[in-house]
Amino acid sequence: MLSPDDWAAIGLTLQLASVTTVLLLVLCTPLAWWLAHTSSRWKGPIGAVVALPLVLPPTVIGFYLLITMGPHGPVGQLTQWLGWGRLPFTFAGLVVGSLIYSLPFAVQPLQRAFENLGQRPLEVAATLGASKIDSFFSVVLPLARPGFITAAVLSFAHTVGEFGVVLMIGGNIPSVTRVVSVQIYDHVEAMEYASAHWLAGGMVAFSFVVLMLLHWLQPKAPRT
Repeated sequence: MLSPDDWAAIGLTLQLASVTTVLLLVLCTPLAWWLAHTSSRWKGPIGAVVALPLVLPPTVIGFYLLITMGPHGPVGQLTQWLGWGRLPFTFAGLVVGSLIYSLPFAVQPLQRAFENLGQRPLEVAATLGASKIDSFFSVVLPLARPGFITAAVLSFAHTVGEFGVVLMIGGNIPSVTRVVSVQIYDHVEAMEYASAHWLAGGMVAFSFVVLMLLHWLQPKAPRT
């Protein structure tokens, strides 16, 4: 059965995934819109940077985040100068790492949704006198809703399954940075396989539900 420490890890994981998902949707929407419509020469390099977490080992991302946010790193020095303290081994540090680690899982579905939308709906809205902001909120967001749902589900699920990044920048502090994946690792190290089975089985079930949900949310092709 699940112990109090297991439930604490589950609660912290859900909290981290929820905060990360909301922040990603807010921050990635303008970035995805720009990538979908720009003809700038910077589109390729920026798109590559966004996609880096798909190919980089999580420990590499976590290592460089730890260096950057550490006491001698530029971000670490800035946060200390602002009186915010250090981000590593805190929940805020986990959020920063999760934002970067799950970035492509939010940007890419939104970018595809905006690209598939095309310019026609915006042109029609403009002929009716709608401003760009009104067109975005009244036309783009409703039509791109499947992309937002996919981005939210993927970002949440990907954050839940983090291990290397959160271990590197968060360590293993109970009720502070110990998420489910780290808790499973602790159980295996202590040879507590029964407890590890409970958590790992829950992760498998969660992953299956996420994949089925994405399948159901995919637009169905019309029958001919």
